[in-house]
Amino acid sequence: MSVEIQTPAVMIDLDIVRKNIIRFQSFADQHGFKVRPHIKTHKLPKMAELQLEAGAIGITCQKVSEARSMVEGSDQIRDVLITYNIIGDEKLSQLLDLADRVSLSVVADSTAVVDGLSKAFAGRPKPLRVLVECNTGADRCGVATPDAAAVLAKYIAASDGLAFGGLMTYPPVGGQLHVQRFMTAAKALIVADGLAVGTITTGGTPDMMTANRNPVATEYRPGTYVYNDRSLVARGVCSWKDCALTVLATVVSVPAANRAIIDAGSKALTSDLLGLTGYGHVLGRDDINIDQLSEEHGRLVSDGPIGLDVGQKVRIVPNHACVVTNMTDFVHVVSASRGLEVWPVVARGKVL
Repeated sequence: MSVEIQTPAVMIDLDIVRKNIIRFQSFADQHGFKVRPHIKTHKLPKMAELQLEAGAIGITCQKVSEARSMVEGSDQIRDVLITYNIIGDEKLSQLLDLADRVSLSVVADSTAVVDGLSKAFAGRPKPLRVLVECNTGADRCGVATPDAAAVLAKYIAASDGLAFGGLMTYPPVGGQLHVQRFMTAAKALIVADGLAVGTITTGGTPDMMTANRNPVATEYRPGTYVYNDRSLVARGVCSWKDCALTVLATVVSVPAANRAIIDAGSKALTSDLLGLTGYGHVLGRDDINIDQLSEEHGRLVSDGPIGLDVGQKVRIVPNHACVVTNMTDFVHVVSASRGLEVWPVVARGKVL
């Protein structure tokens, strides 16, 4: 007896996921750097286990609560990097608990952040590894110069309860050359101060297959690669057949010959554009544009007859897979060997 999937539904093709994971892990192994995938894309302990089994050394998380959920959901996750400035007594208390359970590293880009970490971890037998976050062109967080990175590295090394662990960056697309120059200069300054730079970690799925152009980096943190999405197809990073995550939607109205309405709006597809026109790609229908989203409605338009009927299902590759993951309690996982399974999104909504 077949089970009808209620829509909108997030569908994951596990066979494509496995191919995506193996593709990059093989590339990293070939070029001699480590893989530490960012789990913000899937937020699923079972998916992280597939990445670890393929050769990843650990996982990357963005928030303390997210990391805790992943660790609690799997006995295989034992090495975690949190790439976010952690501020506030409650978060630091949670961080202490997490540090007792796994090999933990965090980042900082100011003495204020370092001071908070030191206050929490001072006197503990095992110091917390802290990496200096560096701004290599994305203009988000991070120290601005290699000199500033060296100064902060010394400050971390001299702080009670902490150990300097290396350098971290999240560069803009196409920023490999600047990463190489910045990190090479910063490493030289830090080594000259008598400190070892154990890890130099960078990331970003769009540039992952050219990660070998940054030989100074020891580690790469791809996220979206596990699923891929429309933004990556548009960049030429992958093709539609490499997109493991789709949103299954139902046509609920065809009010005009060239227009149809689906039951997937901004709460299922995300309003992120990422420089694109429209809010997703309808597989098999290049002529259709998803030109409008409200919370629960998506509008599909075509220059000619839309050719859709009420009740018909469509599959959509979203612009940004990571956001879609965080908007659903569970995903439908399909594979040739295991059939259909429903996996709860364990780390959904973990934003603290």
